[in-house]
Amino acid sequence: MGGIMKLFLIGLAILLVGGFLYSKVCERQIQPDDRPTPAIKKSDGLDYVGMSKSKNWLIELLNIAGTGPILGPIQGILFGPIAFIAIPLGNIFAGSVHDYFNGMISMRNGGAQMPRLVNKYLGRGTKMVYNIIIAILLLLTGVVFIYTPGDLIANDVLGMDPNGSVIWIIYTVIFIYYILSTLLPIDKLIGKIYPVFGIFLIVSAIGVFIGILRTGAGHMSYEGYGLLAEHPLGQKFIPSFFITVACGILSGFHGSQSTLISRTVKHEKEGISTFYSAMVAEGFIAMCWAGGAIILFSTGKAALDTNATLMVGNISREFMGNIGGLLAIIGVIVLPITSGDTCFRSLRLIIAEELNIDQHSKVKRVIIALAIFVPAIIILYFAKSNPNGFNILWRYFGFANQLVAVFALAMASSYLVVNDKKYLITLIPGAYYCFIVFSFIISAKGIGFGRSMTTSYILGAIIAIIYLFAILNYAKKQSRKIKSIVLE
Repeated sequence: MGGIMKLFLIGLAILLVGGFLYSKVCERQIQPDDRPTPAIKKSDGLDYVGMSKSKNWLIELLNIAGTGPILGPIQGILFGPIAFIAIPLGNIFAGSVHDYFNGMISMRNGGAQMPRLVNKYLGRGTKMVYNIIIAILLLLTGVVFIYTPGDLIANDVLGMDPNGSVIWIIYTVIFIYYILSTLLPIDKLIGKIYPVFGIFLIVSAIGVFIGILRTGAGHMSYEGYGLLAEHPLGQKFIPSFFITVACGILSGFHGSQSTLISRTVKHEKEGISTFYSAMVAEGFIAMCWAGGAIILFSTGKAALDTNATLMVGNISREFMGNIGGLLAIIGVIVLPITSGDTCFRSLRLIIAEELNIDQHSKVKRVIIALAIFVPAIIILYFAKSNPNGFNILWRYFGFANQLVAVFALAMASSYLVVNDKKYLITLIPGAYYCFIVFSFIISAKGIGFGRSMTTSYILGAIIAIIYLFAILNYAKKQSRKIKSIVLE
C-alpha cells in the first residue's frame, strides 16, 4: 500500500473517529434537554413542521452538499496530498462546529434565521452588513446550483452541447422546481422527494469509495511531489486551498440551511445527529472525490489542470463503469439541485423575517419569490453569456461563502461567552477563517486587490487579531448587561 493511500485512510479515520469524539465536546456546550423545539412549539404546517430524525438528517445533508464537496476537492487536490489531512481536520474543528452551533442556537431562539441571530449576539450594525453579504451569497449559490447541474445534465446525461440552446430549457425546468420548493410547505415537496435523491447521492459516494479501495493501493501517487504540491496556476495553499475547498471543510452557506432545519427537528438531543454528523458525511464525500481525482491524475488519465466539471464524469466512469458512472453522475446532479432549492427558500425566509412579511399568504410568498428569481436569472445570463462568467461567479461565491462563515462563528462565539461556555471552540476557527478570507481577497488578482502574499498575510493577521478582540469585547459587554438585568 502506497504512502498516499495510507494518508487517505488516516484522513478518513481522523474524520470519523475525531468527529465522533469532538461532537461530544460541542454537545456539552449546548447541553440539549427536553424543552419543546420550534417544530413543536410553533408548528404551522409550512416552515415549522416536525419531521423524523432520519428525514431531517437526509434533508440537512442534501441541503449542504451541493457541487462544492465534489468540484472543490477535485480542484483542491491540485495542492497535493495534504488535502487528505486538511479536509478532515477542517471539517471536525471548523465546518461541523459551525453547522452544529448555528442549528442549535437557532433552535434556542425559536428557529430564528441567521440575520436575527447576528442582530441579537453581534448588534444591529453587524447585522446590516451581514444581510447584504448573505443575500449576495444565497443569490450566487442559487445561480451556481442552476448552472452546474444544468450543464452536467446536458453534457453527461443527454450528450448535448451545454452551450447550445437546449441548456436554457434545462435551466427552465430546474427553475420551475426551485420555485415550487421555495413556495410550498417544506414537507410537501422537499420532504417527499429528498429520500429518492438521497439514494443517488449515497450510491455515487459509495461507488467512488469502493473504486478507490479497489484500485487506489497501487495507483494513488503524486509523481515528483511530497505532501504539498505546486499548484498548476501558482496558487498558495494558504489561503487559496480553504477558499477552493469550502464544502467538505467549512461553508458559510450551511448556516442558512442549519437554521432552516432547526424548524423541523422535534428533539434537541437530535442536534448532533442532524447537524454535526451531516457535515462529517459531507467531509466523507469530499475525501472520496479528492481520492478519485488523485488516482486519475497519478495514472495519467487526466491532466493536473483538468476542468473539475469534466473530471466528475471521468471519475464516475473510471470506478463504476458506464451504468454505475451514470448513476454517480445523477448523484452529482442531485447534490446542487437539493442545495439550490433550499437556498432560495432560505432567502425567502430571511427576507420575510427581516421585513415582517406573513408567509401564510400565498400572494406575499410569490412576491418575495419574484424579487429573488428575477436577479438570479440576470446573474445566470451573465455567467452563461460571458466566456469567463462562471469562473468569476465561482470565485466571488467562494469568497462570500467563507466570509459569511466568519460572521456565523462570531455569532456562536458571542452566544457561548454570554452563556459562560467554552467560546474558544468557535472563536479560534472564526479568527483563522477571518485571516483566510482577507488574505485571499487582498492577494487575489482580478476579483481582489492583487497585493503580494507577504502583504496579504500581514494584513490578514492584523484583521484576524482585531476580529478576536472585537468579538470578545462585545460579547463580554452583552454578558454583563444580561447578568445585571437578572440581578435587578
